[in-house]
Amino acid sequence: MNAPIRRRRAMATLAGLAICAAASLAPGLAFAQQEERPQRISSNELIDSGHRFFGSVSRDLALAIQKAVSRWGEPNGYILGQEGSGAFIGGLRYGEGTLFTRNVGDRKVFWQGPSVGWDFGGDGARTMMLVYNLSRVDGVFSRFGGVAGSAYIVGGFGVTALGDGDMMVVPIKSGVGARLGINLGYLKFTPTATWNPF
Repeated sequence: MNAPIRRRRAMATLAGLAICAAASLAPGLAFAQQEERPQRISSNELIDSGHRFFGSVSRDLALAIQKAVSRWGEPNGYILGQEGSGAFIGGLRYGEGTLFTRNVGDRKVFWQGPSVGWDFGGDGARTMMLVYNLSRVDGVFSRFGGVAGSAYIVGGFGVTALGDGDMMVVPIKSGVGARLGINLGYLKFTPTATWNPF
């Protein structure tokens, strides 16, 4: 066998080994990216995303984001989505959106939750949720509890804070409806839609 043929076979063998190695590493790299901690997101990035999402209430949104950042610091994730809720003493809340991060990708999320308290009415809302202390993307799939209050009629803007240990979610909503009250409840985040709020 002459030298050029041996060289071509050796190169083909090396190329095959390189492709096999890359294929075997790909799942590990995807897993490593999934496990990587999301980086913090600046208030300017949040305001720019919120401006595109909310439109006309972006000035109020900017003030809400700045207040949240001054109180809790920069989040390392945020969710943009829509939700609907209703209450007559006991209430239910359902929504869906996308979790955005700077460095570990985006993820579709759904949320549901029950509430109980002095709370009446119903609303539909566009929602931006700031996510704090997110250790990995799948870490958002948990329950976040707290006290939520709302006082807007016909249209308005509201901010609440919900926690699960070190993690915290701060929903910022612009809604249409009639809602008045205060309630105790939680939000459960899931990777797929479900009617079960518990």
